[in-house]
Amino acid sequence: MKKWLYAAVLSLVQPSPTSALAADKIAVVNVSNIFEQSPQTAIVAKELENEFKDRATELQSIKRDLQTKMQRLQLAGPSMKDNERSALEKLVMTQREDFSNKAQAFEQDNHRRQTEERNKILSRIQDAVRNIASKEGYDVVIDANAVAYASNAKDITDDVVKQVK
Repeated sequence: MKKWLYAAVLSLVQPSPTSALAADKIAVVNVSNIFEQSPQTAIVAKELENEFKDRATELQSIKRDLQTKMQRLQLAGPSMKDNERSALEKLVMTQREDFSNKAQAFEQDNHRRQTEERNKILSRIQDAVRNIASKEGYDVVIDANAVAYASNAKDITDDVVKQVK
């Protein structure tokens, strides 16, 4: 009984010659290299910088003003009248909260836009990979960073770079 069970388990674990993978042609592609080499990546980075430039400048201005008021409060606060010091403290607290809210919104918007633009570029890369794979008859295309070794796989990274540009 044990031998029969052992043979049954072994037959499940060891693939038979007829259950070999159906993929005959395998290619690899280095998506991160393509993304870095893509001229769209630099263009998008510049566009996003310009898009958020005014808000970044505003945040820097608010931060400088806030730091100036905090220094004034720290240095001159003890010698100020109570109502002046209280008004300045209230102003600093309000401005700090405003800065924090604006900075958080800025970070969220910036991150969202970067993700949107990155996804657009990655979609173009993916379309190019599909195009080349179907044109050249590849059954499987794997990201080169996910493969430890592939002796029979062709690297199509350069072909994809040419098509994405």
